[in-house]
This record gives sequence, structure tokens and C-alpha cells, in this order.
Amino acid sequence: MKIKPAFSCFSGKQLSVLRRLDNPRKVQDYLDYELSYNDSKPDTCLSPLEVLKQGKAHCIEGAMLAASAFLFHGRSSMLLDLRANLRDDDHVIAPFREKGRWGAVAQSHFCGLRYREPVHNSFAELARSYFEFYYNHQGEKTLREFSEPLDTARLKPEWLYSEKNVFFVSNRLDAQRHYRIVGSVAEKGLRPADSLLLEAEVMGGSRAPLTRRRPRPYSRIKAKNANAG
Repeated sequence: MKIKPAFSCFSGKQLSVLRRLDNPRKVQDYLDYELSYNDSKPDTCLSPLEVLKQGKAHCIEGAMLAASAFLFHGRSSMLLDLRANLRDDDHVIAPFREKGRWGAVAQSHFCGLRYREPVHNSFAELARSYFEFYYNHQGEKTLREFSEPLDTARLKPEWLYSEKNVFFVSNRLDAQRHYRIVGSVAEKGLRPADSLLLEAEVMGGSRAPLTRRRPRPYSRIKAKNANAG
């Protein structure tokens, strides 16, 4: 594979990672099973090169790594912003298209805010699919807006390889046109997220929360009762 000039700063080891991330499912597996979640303080916005060096990523960093893998393999490379109310954090996903349908790769503490299969008719439908799983620790459903997809070709190329934080990416996403999901009147009637769903998404079990546990591929899970249904 001929290496694009934008990836000339990547080492052979880092390029080998990108080479094997040749479809969205493999990219999501890499985020889920091989990267740590980046809880660094103060906040960071690591470029994909720095994510590969440091082995960690939070949501926008994971989305940028996904977008860089898409770009490396000649796919459309996009980012999409999900905007929460003031009582929660925003989220960024890397949308993709297969056979005319939209899906997404994403990094999150919350399981329901990660991958989406390419079954959605539009980016708007894709964005709305996150609504029911987007809530804060009080169970309040907090997703309010979504942006138009941002083509990474519109970003300075440093977003791929800068050794410094690339906060200009999040600023550019903020400047994208955003669309409302629910109006202020409808917000008052939203039912809180079920407490069991919150526990399943964040706690993940009795021993440790998901924020301290790594997911495993199904192939490594031994079911207690394979015939249970």
C-alpha cells in the first residue's frame, strides 16, 4: 500500500496498526479491546498519532483515530458532534457509509454510545439512534442536538499527527451547523432512563464499574449456561 503524505510522520509500528484497521468493525474492536480510556486531567485532544503512541483515547480522540483509519484506507473520513444539555458532556462519533446506509464508530464509557451498524438511512437518523442511551448519572436524557458531518479534509492536516493538543478540531465541530432533536417543551416530558439500564451501562457488574474494566470479545467469554434463553 502506498503511504499517503499525511501519514509520513507515523512509524512503521503505527502504520501497521492502521493497515489492519481496514473496516469499521475492526476499528471499533481496536477502541474497545486494545485502547485504554483517556481520563487525563486537564482535558486533552490528542491527534491520532498521539493516541497510537499513548495507547489511550476519550470520545473525540477515539473518533479521530477512527476517521484517520478510514482516511488511510480510502474511505470517507468524517466526524459528527452530539451536543448535550448543560448537565452532561458532548460526544463525538466517526460516521461511515456502507451500501448507502450510515453507521458509526465511537469511544465512550457508556456502552450504548459506541458502535452503530450501517443500517440508518441518514446521518440524522444515525444521530437520533443515540438519544435513548444518552443520559447523565441522574438518569436525565440529555442529548439535544447533532451536527452535520464534518469532512476531515476541511481540517488542517495537523489533526492527524500533531504532538500538541488539537483542540481546533473540537472548535471546528462546534461551528458546524447543528440540528435540534427535542424542543424545550418536549424536554419536560422525557422519561428518565431506567435505573437498571444505567447500572448495566456504567457499573457493568458488582465487582468494578466499566470505567475500570475492559470489554472482551465474545470469543473469550465462557457462558455459564449455553442453553439459557
